[in-house]
Amino acid sequence: MKVLITGASGFIGRHLVQEALNRGYDTWAGIRSNSSRNGLDDSRIRLINLQYEQPNALLRQLQEFADKQGPWDYVIHNAGITKSLIPANFMHINAELAKRLAQALAGSGCHPSRFALMSSLGAFGPGNPQTMAPIRAGDPQLPDSLYGKSKKEAERILNKVATFPLNIFYPTGVYGPADPDYFAEIRSIRRGLDLTAGLRPQQISFIYVKDLARAVFMAIESQISVGKRYIISDGVTRTDEEFANIIRELLNKKHLLRIRMPLAIVRLACQIAELSGKIQQKAATLNSDKYLILKARNWACDSSDILRDTGFTPAYDLRKGLEETIEWYRAQGWLR
Repeated sequence: MKVLITGASGFIGRHLVQEALNRGYDTWAGIRSNSSRNGLDDSRIRLINLQYEQPNALLRQLQEFADKQGPWDYVIHNAGITKSLIPANFMHINAELAKRLAQALAGSGCHPSRFALMSSLGAFGPGNPQTMAPIRAGDPQLPDSLYGKSKKEAERILNKVATFPLNIFYPTGVYGPADPDYFAEIRSIRRGLDLTAGLRPQQISFIYVKDLARAVFMAIESQISVGKRYIISDGVTRTDEEFANIIRELLNKKHLLRIRMPLAIVRLACQIAELSGKIQQKAATLNSDKYLILKARNWACDSSDILRDTGFTPAYDLRKGLEETIEWYRAQGWLR
């Protein structure tokens, strides 16, 4: 059984590759020529640089692959961006390149038995701030961020052009070893400071990256899940304060200064960080798009569908996952 995982050099991609190896797949890792090879040094991994920017070349590349290797059984399209200096890049990279890959697979005869798109809870937009009801896979998709809109558009395009069975996965907040985003908060708490956006607690949900990878493979291997969309979380809704308190306890920090910043100040900070990034020609983690995520109070979600259809249950609760993550940061010298 062969699987192609695009975006394999990224945080989630590397864990999808490892899960594929653990399951005995002939594993192909889609990377760019300038991508980091960290975590992809296993001799069983086959690297492939897909020619997304040249549709005709991509078509020929997949035709040659199909002729020599036969089609992949599964394709997990994980490639994409979460931030960019150029707003138009979201639609181009997250939606247009997904379209080109699907069209090339169809046109080359390299038809997978299943094509999975790694989307995001952001493709739905935040949940209702009045009722605080969890986001469900059947809810209307009303994304407000450029990132979320591009993921929704990728899904719309794939449903239109794909000639093979699809799955769409919407992970909630993904954390784990090598993740740079949540590491910033862990490092800040290690220093005794918890800066939180908004005066009112935010409802949030999480999934440990290893559990996410396992859930994806359980779904694509199941016939029950053909054509379905799944939100993936650990099934527990928490507040931002609960998240910070677990980190504080795992770091053995007795004292923590928690500052809840008004959203107006958060917005200004995001704008300043975005401007600084533009000056330095480097996409900033804090930006106008990120502000839309930070200001929303309801990111709770309902992931019961994937449990019902596949039997997936997380092996890690938040404390266990954060404990393993922090141990990794320490072993790698990220936390000093």
